[in-house]
Amino acid sequence: MNTEQLTPYIERLLSLPSEQALAAPVRERLMQEAQEELSAEQLALMLEAFPAEPRMLLWQLIKHDEWPAVFICMREDSRRVILDHLGDADCKELLMLFDAESLLEVSDDLSAELLVFAQSKLDDKQQKLFEKAQLYSDEQLGHWIRFDCLRVSARARVGRVRRLLDRPLPSYSSVVYLTNAQGVLVGEVKLQDLYRAEADVVVGELPQQELILLNASGDVFTAAERVIHSEQMALPVIDSNGALLGCFDLALAYQTRQEEQDAKSAKSAGLSDEEDLFAPVLRSSKNRAVWLGINLLTAFLASWFIGLFEVTLQEVVALAVLMPVVASMGGISGSQTLTVIVRGLAMGQVTDSNRNALLQKELRVGALNGVLWAIVIGIITYVWFGSWLLGVTIAIAININIVTAVISGVLVPYILKKLNFDPALAGAVVLTTVTDIVGFVAFLGLGSLLL
Repeated sequence: MNTEQLTPYIERLLSLPSEQALAAPVRERLMQEAQEELSAEQLALMLEAFPAEPRMLLWQLIKHDEWPAVFICMREDSRRVILDHLGDADCKELLMLFDAESLLEVSDDLSAELLVFAQSKLDDKQQKLFEKAQLYSDEQLGHWIRFDCLRVSARARVGRVRRLLDRPLPSYSSVVYLTNAQGVLVGEVKLQDLYRAEADVVVGELPQQELILLNASGDVFTAAERVIHSEQMALPVIDSNGALLGCFDLALAYQTRQEEQDAKSAKSAGLSDEEDLFAPVLRSSKNRAVWLGINLLTAFLASWFIGLFEVTLQEVVALAVLMPVVASMGGISGSQTLTVIVRGLAMGQVTDSNRNALLQKELRVGALNGVLWAIVIGIITYVWFGSWLLGVTIAIAININIVTAVISGVLVPYILKKLNFDPALAGAVVLTTVTDIVGFVAFLGLGSLLL
């Protein structure tokens, strides 16, 4: 996907005047151009580059029949922003456009009431498919398969099958799957062999390639790798009885692999890969606070080991023991912001126009987490060493370092990208250096003044 196409649209839309009457005609024209040029995935990425209010203005300008495709391509957090801001009527209008596969993709984001409504709008066939997929967990392949693969009875004649193929074919179709009367998969025939064969030949008698089967109860990430390395457009998915349920194609496989990689990258910084770029401050703070707490435990563990040398260090022992806490808290806070910004840069969502808005949002997140954990650490320090001055010193230093870290997390990758360095590779190194220096100078400098 060419993310560079997004930047001009994001820049032009963000540069529009704040007066609605002046901006509306230009915004409508730009969105019309964007829908003609960009894919649903690109449109989703573009919308995610805007805070909630302007995002909803743009959402309403998307053609309604394209809503499902764009909505599905968004992150979970971004979908919830859309649902939270849509009225009840618009929510239901959106959900009425979903088929079983689309509804499975977003079911976790819907309230029980909306899910029941959306399911009730599926036809009987789609409802059965939805119910089948719901028998499998999110980690199992059966929950994510495509149902619209080509399947015919192994006893059908070639002429009849060709008439079926005159209709628009599902994406990534290169074979027709053959089933028996019980729906069990018994073989597959290449489309090219079907077109070459005589009309009165039974399709089950045509040459067949070796079946590579995927089990619906298997792990979806493992299945994705099998598809990618199979050298086929898609692989059939069967249940425990051998019945054909659907297929898993290359597009789904690569999407699944990318989602797994994004999740691992975000998890390494204690984040959710589904976090919206402009998620509410409280939600972002909550997502990151847990990891900061876990990191605090490991930082204090390191400090405890340094504290074993208390007799030797004597007068400076408290500062020496607590130094790793200051550096570590700044480092993890900065790495969380860095991960969000690097991902946004890679997808073309972070530009000159929205950089300041992002910086302001991240500053609020950093300030909130800084105050919270500064208080916690200050109290622990007071209880541990019995010195309220030391508690105040480390609390101020922690706050300074966390705020510095989130500013660096936004600006460092942006500056590195401008200098043609890879922010994903160099960002963590620069960020760690900044937070270490600021953390130690702030802590030791305040310590020399107050203690």
